Amino acid sequence: MDTSLITTSISLDGYRVVKHLGVVRGITVRSRSALGNIAGGLQSIFGGRLSIYVELCERAREEAYQLLIQHAQALGANAIINMRYDANEVMQGVTEVLAYGTAVVVEKE
Repeated sequence: MDTSLITTSISLDGYRVVKHLGVVRGITVRSRSALGNIAGGLQSIFGGRLSIYVELCERAREEAYQLLIQHAQALGANAIINMRYDANEVMQGVTEVLAYGTAVVVEKE
């Protein structure tokens, strides 16, 4: 799937939706390791950007995003509209990241 055909909008400029295939999602659950928490704690002492946690969050979002794309492709979609992320703490130190949207088939106008 062409990732330029994934949008947070309800439409894609230059394309028309010819078929809605339904809601698709990609979900991952991640935890911070003890070493990661120690490194993050040390970084927080000095303030500023906490790169340890930024990398963890980015990996979790990317994994959820790729799973979303796989789900849409399995349904025969060539685009995803109204794409969003959500995250929830399942338990202390364990976070769920969800990427979701509407799988569609689009054609150039």
